[in-house]
Amino acid sequence: MAPRVSRAPYSRVPKVAFLFLVRAKLPLRALWEKFFAGHGKELYSIYVHSDPPFAALLPTDSVFYGRMIPSQRTTWGDANLVEAERRLLANALLDLSNERFALLSESCIPIFDFPTVYAYLTGSNDSFVDCFDNAGARVRYKPALFVPHNITAAQWRKGSQFFEMDRALAVEVVSDELYFPAFRDSCAGRRGCLIDEHYIPTLVSLLRWRRNNNRTLTYMEWQPRRPHPRSHAARDVTEELLRKMRSGAAGNCTYNGAASDICFVFARKFSPDALTPLLQLAPKIMGFG
Repeated sequence: MAPRVSRAPYSRVPKVAFLFLVRAKLPLRALWEKFFAGHGKELYSIYVHSDPPFAALLPTDSVFYGRMIPSQRTTWGDANLVEAERRLLANALLDLSNERFALLSESCIPIFDFPTVYAYLTGSNDSFVDCFDNAGARVRYKPALFVPHNITAAQWRKGSQFFEMDRALAVEVVSDELYFPAFRDSCAGRRGCLIDEHYIPTLVSLLRWRRNNNRTLTYMEWQPRRPHPRSHAARDVTEELLRKMRSGAAGNCTYNGAASDICFVFARKFSPDALTPLLQLAPKIMGFG
C-alpha cells in the first residue's frame, strides 16, 4: 500500500467485491444465490467475515463456498467491527480486478437484479459513504479524546456503516495508521462508542475526499428514538414494501452529477423467516430468480 497503487497496470473487466459481515450464518443465502446465478465470476467477488466458527454448511456449488476470510469475533458498536470491515477490504484489495467494494450484512438483500447493481456501481464516478454533519452527529464527539489526534468537531461526521466505495478510497481505509488507532484507543472500554458509525465518515472528511456522494446505497427504515432500523419479518414482505425500497427517495439523489431514479440498490434488515416471500416476489419485483 506504500505507493498507493489504486489501478491495475493492465486492462481487465472491473469487478464488484461483495463484502458480507455476518454473525454466524447466511440466512438469506438462497436469495443471493439467485441474484448471482448466470453471471460470470469475472464480474464479481465474494468475501465473508463471520464470528468464528462459521455455522452454515455450504454446498460446494454455492457462490459462497470457500469465500470465508480469516475472521475474529465482533461486538455491536465496538472497534472490532471496523477492524472486520478493514479485514474484508484488505482481502478484497488483493484482487487487482476488484474496483468497487460493497459492505453487506446477513440481513441485507439486493433490490435490483445483478446487471443493474453492477452497472450502477461500476459506472459511478463517486463512492457512496453516508457522511453528514449535524447536532446529532456530534453527540459522541469528545474533545478530550480526539483533539489530541487533530480530529476537530468541524471534521467529525456520522453515517451508516454500510458503504459502497471505489478502490482508491478502499486503499485509504486499509492503509490508515494515523486516525484509526485514535478511534480504536478512544473507544476502548467505552460502551456505546459506535465507532462503526463515525470512523469511515470522519476519515472521508479528514481526507477531504471529493469523490463521495455522501449517502449509502443500502435502504433502511429508521424508527423514532430507536438505535436500530426496523427489522422486516415474513409478514412484512409485500410488493408495496419492495417497490417502496426500490423507489426510495427517487428524484432526491444524484448519480454522476445528475438526478437519479435509483437511490438504493440494497436494503435491510430482513429476518431469516422473510426468505420464502422474498424468493416468491424476486422474479416479479427485482427481476431475478
